[in-house]
Amino acid sequence: MTGSEPKATPDLARELGLTADEYDRIIKRLGREPTYTELGLFSALWSEHCAYKHSRVFLARLPQTGPHVLQGPGENAGVVDIGDGWAVVFKIESHNHPSFIEPFQGAATGVGGILRDIFTMGARPIALLDSLRFGEPDDPKTRRLIEGVVSGISWYGNCFGCPTVGGEIAFAPEYAGNPLVNVMCVGLVRADRIFRARAEGVGNPVFYVGNKTGRDGIHGATMASSTFDERAEERRPTVQVGDPFTEKLLLEACLELMQTGAVVGIQDMGAAGLACCTSEMPARAGTGMEVELSRVPRREIEMTPYEILLSESQERMLLVVARGREEEVRRVFAKWELDAVEIGQVTGDGDLTVRHHGEIAARLPVKALAEAPRYEKPTAPPPWMAELRAFDPLTLPEPADYEEALLAVLGSPTIGSKEWAFRQYDQQVGINTLVLPGSDAAVLRVKGTRRALAISTDGNGRQVFLHPRRGAAMAVCEAARNVSCAGGRPLGVTDCLNFGSPERPEILWQFAEAIDGLAEACRALDLPVVGGNVSFYNETNGQAVLPTPIVGVVGVLEEAGRAATQWFKGAGHRLALLGPDAVSLGGSEYLWTLHRRLAGALAPLDLGLERRVQSAVQAAIGTELVLSAHDCAEGGLAVAVAEGCVTGRELVGGSVTLPEGARADLTLFGEGPSRVVVSVDPARVLEFEGLMAESAIPWCWIGTTGSERLRVRCGSTTVIDAAIESLEQAWRRGFERHLA
Repeated sequence: MTGSEPKATPDLARELGLTADEYDRIIKRLGREPTYTELGLFSALWSEHCAYKHSRVFLARLPQTGPHVLQGPGENAGVVDIGDGWAVVFKIESHNHPSFIEPFQGAATGVGGILRDIFTMGARPIALLDSLRFGEPDDPKTRRLIEGVVSGISWYGNCFGCPTVGGEIAFAPEYAGNPLVNVMCVGLVRADRIFRARAEGVGNPVFYVGNKTGRDGIHGATMASSTFDERAEERRPTVQVGDPFTEKLLLEACLELMQTGAVVGIQDMGAAGLACCTSEMPARAGTGMEVELSRVPRREIEMTPYEILLSESQERMLLVVARGREEEVRRVFAKWELDAVEIGQVTGDGDLTVRHHGEIAARLPVKALAEAPRYEKPTAPPPWMAELRAFDPLTLPEPADYEEALLAVLGSPTIGSKEWAFRQYDQQVGINTLVLPGSDAAVLRVKGTRRALAISTDGNGRQVFLHPRRGAAMAVCEAARNVSCAGGRPLGVTDCLNFGSPERPEILWQFAEAIDGLAEACRALDLPVVGGNVSFYNETNGQAVLPTPIVGVVGVLEEAGRAATQWFKGAGHRLALLGPDAVSLGGSEYLWTLHRRLAGALAPLDLGLERRVQSAVQAAIGTELVLSAHDCAEGGLAVAVAEGCVTGRELVGGSVTLPEGARADLTLFGEGPSRVVVSVDPARVLEFEGLMAESAIPWCWIGTTGSERLRVRCGSTTVIDAAIESLEQAWRRGFERHLA
């Protein structure tokens, strides 16, 4: 063992993020004190970010299998069969903590990491989506975060050459100290050419490929597994630095080598860097690995074994290669001007043996590293929950002017146009994008087939805060409904679960309830969860973010040319509302925008009805009976109709009549699941009515498109009569006015 390292002690273990109990467990497992380097390995591999110590017991409740699933959780990404020999590879990950510390590089390297997760499976990435949460946008610090994060996402994706085709941006004061930066990537692969992160074949050589190793990102995984305080920005050295041009070369080199059949296993050096790959790959395969760190390409001098193992420098991979095919690896990577160095081999002893200039720096059982403790800590609902849910928003006064209320909600930063962000992204590189950002779901063609993919991300922290189980189930339903409104049949889910510290019983209760809600909705909709990410410790000085499970859904359209969008296509079309009447102002955008209140009960959720509504929408789009389809979500029915008027290339007005009965603010701005607004050509009204009768769902005609105004009546009373131009201006400037 190296003799110049600091001595491992309980105090040092605590500094590295390990508890006293975990340090004792390490000693018991090894039968001795660990070395400093070994302690560093445990601190990274046993961090919450890598080990999911508090979440694994709950994640097992999620449905993870299905007839289309080719790869579920446990690999770099999930894989679902879409037919014709093709499969879609997709995953969502967080880079929350790094993006708070250093917004540009934090977000950029989040994009780089999720891209590598996709192409390590053998897939070519075809789309990125980002789901972002920030504090109030009128705060200068929040504006700096927004500008840095969006710039980082656009820079990396644009330079790499993968289009950013969708996502969402929302705001709440609870995210001020911890923005959420979740990025989803989707790729395509031949169904029989999937690669996995396994170190199989004793004696097979292990290759380090890609960028050189530096000191950036050391202990990034540990940093992502702790809460923040006012000194958080001092952790900037733990944030990685990205190079998208090198990543593009790495993609092409890896895919080319995969075609040769020389690759046995491959894993991205992401969180915990080389330490993670060299332990997880053999652990999955039941083997061991021996590596020589002096062979690792480095861009800094005098790096210690500890630093080389724990660096999270970007654009690097670890490959296990078939013995005898080493020269093929070197030749392919030399062509792309990248390092490809044999640093070790697969062994059969079950140990990770790390040498530095021949001297052993660490020798540990890979199972000891890969099998971190799993905790079942107490959960308890917060004491204020019942009081918040009991609040009745209808005790607040109605708006004096409903037109002004609609302008305010439509122009709120969460609902307003995100064109400021989208126009910074290359949306069409690869020429697959059929539906650009701004509709319910992105749509991309599958070249060589008649099919297309529909993709959406969604999540509502306010709803989950008020009712974690139902709010999480609603997130699944809304993301799937967005895909259905594009004409897609949802096939699978990836999720990114953003919560505060799991060491607080009320936070862990929120998490457990949210998992149950996700599971219930996924089972009801036949949507397996094929991968994702848990991000805990999103809190600063004791203020946790709203519990925010972000759900990504991928679906398939059998006919790419029949994709639908949310905006109205012209005058004279009939408007229908599909779904139930039940809505609530609890947790609504209206309640927050006009009254700055986060309270109230959520609308009921009928998962059977949700499934029937989505099936009806898919059928109506597939038979070309509807001209547009738009999910009623944030802002309620009034906002959904207004968005249909103003979000297309042409402004199209409309006239809507809603039943009289409930208060107008509840009817117009109440939010609830399973509701979709569609427009229908008058010539096909009877066919549409026949389909609705067969679908056995509640629905009604509510109006027509046309004119230069949006008129809304509740019964015989006109409550809104607004010029389309004023609605369009409010919507278009709602977010961007904060960044001018």
